[in-house]
Amino acid sequence: MPLQFEARRSRVLNFGARSVAARRRYDCRPRTPTAEKERHDAHPREPDHELEERLARRLFDVFIRVGLVLALVWLCFHFFAPFLTMMLWALILAVTLYPLHQMLANRIGGRQGRAATLIVVLGLGLIVVPTVILGSSLGDSVHELINGVKDNTLSIPAPPASVAELPIVGKKAHAAWSLAYNDLPALVKSMQPKIGELAGKALAIVASLGGGLLKFLFSFIIAGIMMTFGESGGRAMQAILERFAGVARGAEFTKLATATLRAVAAGVIGIACIQALLVGIMLIIAGVPFAGVLALVVLLLGIVQVPAAIVTLPVIGWMWTAGDYATTPAIVYTVLIVVSGSVDNVLKPLMLGRGVDAPMPVILIGALGGMATDGILGMFVGAAALALGYQIFMRWVDDNPERARHAGESGSLTL
Repeated sequence: MPLQFEARRSRVLNFGARSVAARRRYDCRPRTPTAEKERHDAHPREPDHELEERLARRLFDVFIRVGLVLALVWLCFHFFAPFLTMMLWALILAVTLYPLHQMLANRIGGRQGRAATLIVVLGLGLIVVPTVILGSSLGDSVHELINGVKDNTLSIPAPPASVAELPIVGKKAHAAWSLAYNDLPALVKSMQPKIGELAGKALAIVASLGGGLLKFLFSFIIAGIMMTFGESGGRAMQAILERFAGVARGAEFTKLATATLRAVAAGVIGIACIQALLVGIMLIIAGVPFAGVLALVVLLLGIVQVPAAIVTLPVIGWMWTAGDYATTPAIVYTVLIVVSGSVDNVLKPLMLGRGVDAPMPVILIGALGGMATDGILGMFVGAAALALGYQIFMRWVDDNPERARHAGESGSLTL
C-alpha cells in the first residue's frame, strides 16, 4: 500500500512539473498580433480616462485630508501659542527639579503630590519674598528721590577732579555733575523731556518684568503638577520620540534631552550662584557698601547670561574715584573683583556638557545661540535641540550600509 501511494504521488508531481514547463514555453513563444488581441480580450484593461479619474479622486481626497489636518494643527497652535512660553518653562523646571522631587518624595513615604507641593511653596517663597522686599525698597528710594528734588533738599557732593580726566566721557560727566552740585533744580528742569522719556521706558520695563514674573510663577505651579505625574509624563515623552525616531532610539533621545536640560540648568544657575557668592565676598572684603544687594544683582545677571562687568566695573570706578583707598589696596581689590566676576568664563565650558552624550562645544553653541535669539528660554531649548540634532546626524552618518558592505568585502579579501 505505501508503494502504491508513493507511485501515485510521483505521477502527480511529474504531471505538475510538465504543466509548469509547458506554461513557461507558452509564455516565452513570440506572440502574434492575433494572439495578443485574444489575450487582451480575455483580460480587458481599464480605460485610461477611468484610471485618471480614479487617481484624481484619490489625490483630491488626500489633499482634503491633509488640508484639514494642517488646519487643525494651525488652530491648536493658534490657541496654545499664548501659553507656549509658560508651558516650556514649566517643562524645563519640572525636568530640572525632578531629581530633587524624587529624593524628597522618598523621604516622606513616596507621596509625589506632597513633595511637589513643598517644592512649589518653597520656590514661590524664595522668588516672591525677595522680589517684594526689593520692590518696596526701590519704590521708597524713588519716592524719597522725587521728594528731595521737589523740595530741593537733595544734596549732591562736589565732583572730584579725577572725573574730568576720564577718557571720552570725562569732561561731559564732570560738567553735568558740577551743574547738579550747584543748581540741581535747574538741571532737572533742563532735562525734563529726557527724564520723561526715561521714566516711560522704565515703567515699560517694570511692567514687562512684572508680567514675566507672573508667568514664571504660574510656570512653577504647573511644573509642580508635572512632577507629580512625572513617571507617566516621562513615558509619554518617550512614546512621542519613539514615534519620530523609532523604538530603538526613543529612550536614548529622551535621556539625552533630559540630561541636556539638567546640564544647562546646573551650568547656568550653579555658575551664577558661585559667581555671585565670590563677588559678594570680594565686595565685603573691600568694604563696598550694599555688597549684598550688588551680589544679588550679579546673581540675576548671571542667570540671564549678562556679564557681571555691568556691576563690577562701576564698583571699581567708584573705588578709584572715592579717595578712600590707597593705591596698593585698590589694585588688589580691583584684581580680586575682576577675577571673581570673570569666573563664569572658566566654569561654563566645564559644567555645561557634564553628563551629556554630546560634545561640550555643541551644548555651549546651542545655549549661547538660543540665548541670543530667544532669551533665557531659548538657551535651554537651543542646547537640547542642537544636542538631539547632533546625535541624529551622527547616527545617520554611522548608519551607512555601503561602508559596512565595503568593510565586509575588504575583510573577506584579507582573509
